Amino acid sequence: MRARTALVGTTALLLSAALAAPAVAAGEGRSTGGHSATREAIEAAVAAGVPGVTATARDTPGTWSATAGVGDTRTGAPRSAADRYRVGSITKTFVATVLLQLEAEGKLSLDDKVDTWLPGVVRGHGHDGRRITVRQLLNHTSGIYDYTSDNGFARTYFLKDGFFEHRYDTVAPRDLVAIAMRHKPDFAPGASWNYSNTNYVLAGMVIDKVTGHSYATEIRRRILDPLHLRATSVPGTKVTVPRPSSRAYSKLTEAATGPAYDVTDLNPSIASSAGEMISDSADLNRFYRALLGGKLLPPRQLKEMKTTVKAADEPNVGYGLGLMDTKLSCGVHVWGHGGGIHGSTSAAVTTADGRRSLALNFNGDWAGDTQEVVEAEFC
Repeated sequence: MRARTALVGTTALLLSAALAAPAVAAGEGRSTGGHSATREAIEAAVAAGVPGVTATARDTPGTWSATAGVGDTRTGAPRSAADRYRVGSITKTFVATVLLQLEAEGKLSLDDKVDTWLPGVVRGHGHDGRRITVRQLLNHTSGIYDYTSDNGFARTYFLKDGFFEHRYDTVAPRDLVAIAMRHKPDFAPGASWNYSNTNYVLAGMVIDKVTGHSYATEIRRRILDPLHLRATSVPGTKVTVPRPSSRAYSKLTEAATGPAYDVTDLNPSIASSAGEMISDSADLNRFYRALLGGKLLPPRQLKEMKTTVKAADEPNVGYGLGLMDTKLSCGVHVWGHGGGIHGSTSAAVTTADGRRSLALNFNGDWAGDTQEVVEAEFC
């Protein structure tokens, strides 16, 4: 759910090393040349300890896919280019897109105060929704504390004993926000930047209030159905990942040492509209290509989405409205988001014109760096 860099969304779990590297397998597609560096990068991720990787790139010549490692450490079954996986904070781009569509329809303003739509919800220990705008939720300048940073929450849902006891708990969005309200804000609204999952839990709640429908319903109606994203879902409290899919693994320790546990099944309500969605690489490429290509938002709203603020400690990263702009080492800019949730680390990016895209997933959360794969593909 958290974002550590422009391309990597991490959970509160730390990273270390694990399995050896099986061979990489090429997927099907018309564009099978020119991706040797990307192949090497996903092989290197498996060598570094990631159980398995699936990646799909799309450009003018066509689609190219590759997999490496295993999708099931018990059976040795390989990963598939068609794997569905939990996308974590990539969910945020979908949520921001819906809110920008609502703005384009005149149903709200991004400069509305949060309290206008959620009266009294953001209040406590210095938090005040009367001083925070919807825009500040979307670009992480609200100063609202990130509920996933709460020690009690981390022990309950990210560490071994707590996870196995509570993996199927249902947690309401208001309860997630209430955890954040027990802490002081990180800063005054608009004074700085800090990534906070609480912002997007609130953004989902705003969608519910404005439309009278759940944010999941609005994402399906406005994005998934029109783009025919059949592998993408908003699971709510459903604990399984639809097939085809691989298993997901985590160390479930702060030091990320010891055995890797199968954490595939869990109740994603702990991520809510900050990171609960499931997709596959082909759908993520289609979504970001459509978004950057102007098929989901009018020009004014797309410009707003791409208006960035500097992400803290990341000189080459700008954060827009649920969308990150990253300048790679070769000078190329890519737009997209990263996502992490138990046992799953993902990235999905595209060029500014939407013509070249890449989406990938690691089925482990303690090793590897998706940004290295992105660098290999675009540089």
